[in-house]
Amino acid sequence: MFASVIFTTYNHPKWLEKTLWGFSVQSYRDFEIIIADDGSNDETRKIIEKVKAGISIPVKHIWHPDEGFQKCKIMNKAISASEGEYLIFTDGDCIPHPDFVKNHVELSEPNCFLSGGYFKLPLDVSRQITQQDIEQHKATSPGWLLKQGVPFTLKISKLFSHPVWGRILDALTTTRATWNGHSASTWKKHAVETNGFDERMQYGGQDREFGERLMNMGLKKKQVRYRCSCVHLDHGRGYAKPESIAKNKKIRKLTRKNKVVRTEFGIE
Repeated sequence: MFASVIFTTYNHPKWLEKTLWGFSVQSYRDFEIIIADDGSNDETRKIIEKVKAGISIPVKHIWHPDEGFQKCKIMNKAISASEGEYLIFTDGDCIPHPDFVKNHVELSEPNCFLSGGYFKLPLDVSRQITQQDIEQHKATSPGWLLKQGVPFTLKISKLFSHPVWGRILDALTTTRATWNGHSASTWKKHAVETNGFDERMQYGGQDREFGERLMNMGLKKKQVRYRCSCVHLDHGRGYAKPESIAKNKKIRKLTRKNKVVRTEFGIE
């Protein structure tokens, strides 16, 4: 099955480069990478061209001018540009586990979306991870990360991505399965049926709103946070504005109340 991996970026080329290296060493190879670029400068383009020339996975760079936080708009453009029948979503500041794509594809089901997980790294460890660390699968190895000074927490067990223990832990977790921007997937036809992401929304719950419309459509949700995880590189969030979060909460409330499936402010 040919899949498309979609993730956003904005003027964080060093983190993006590490994400791309992570996808260059995936155990599953039948996929394309689509970078949804929310208006980054030329430094990001140069990084993409450099990495693209050195890896075997096809890469598409979808860009639009910088007009503030417009993740939903660029995500819709990326969905339209995708060629895969199955879409896997993450972020341009996340290094995927080597089996990230493989597990998303193998765990996929008809009329379903997958809800994956992530493990947050401190800033100092995020900075010190090298290309070699990623290519040798160290960057997502719990043992190696602990040796680098990452504080121990049970959440690090998400990075084992073991098929048996992962299934057991996914069944036991009390965390609800939701659509998460760092690790989620579904069939392209479902993303198109919902008309993609709601372009009225800026930062704050825009991914969850998309998932809520998938559920309104009747899709079941599958918990895979212990089998489809990545490490999240630390960074600031200057784009997190209280007014956009409040606006998005109102939109999400109406989506749930009115059982909205298709947004009028999406791909079409």
